[in-house]
Amino acid sequence: MNADQVAALRALLAPTGWLDQTRSFARALRESARTREGLLIIGTPEEEPWHMTAHLADESRLAGIPELAPTLVRWAPPPRAPAHLSVGIERLESARRDETLLVVGAHAAPDSLLQRLEDARKIGTTIFALDQGDPALDGIAHETLAVLPGAAPVSFDAAQHLVSAAAGESYGRGRGRAGQHPGAPAPRLGLRGRLAQLLDAVSGTPVG
Repeated sequence: MNADQVAALRALLAPTGWLDQTRSFARALRESARTREGLLIIGTPEEEPWHMTAHLADESRLAGIPELAPTLVRWAPPPRAPAHLSVGIERLESARRDETLLVVGAHAAPDSLLQRLEDARKIGTTIFALDQGDPALDGIAHETLAVLPGAAPVSFDAAQHLVSAAAGESYGRGRGRAGQHPGAPAPRLGLRGRLAQLLDAVSGTPVG
């Protein structure tokens, strides 16, 4: 990707409102995640959200927001998986009202997941959905962000990166803000600035 392509992508995203949608979804997710190990993330049986989990874990560490560190819930963890990779689907049955559940899936959520989500919502768990347009899932979730194929200006993978980056962004108030106390995390670029850095890294050419 050359400098002209980077500039074109920035220009494409600017008027779509996509960055604002991403920020709104991410801010709601961050404000909902109030307890350590209380942010659960799950995909569909076809694909586990490894990248989104890793991105959020990085943002949690870099922004100094431990509540943002996700617990990956897996459909069928292998018997000898490490503890942090052995949380099974039954974890959703013990979800609490102070917890948040993020569903990330390019495929439609199966009925078995939808039922568990409905049960968790009745208990008071907050449900988020990042998908490619899943009416059944979106009807259950409190907050949704649909990355519609052929319509969204970014890919589903890129959307995951943008959401996680925005979740760790400084909004000028709240927890984990730099300057509040000695040893706090250093100030970080906003989402637009970090997107510019990402595009520059991809292109290999700094763009002013």
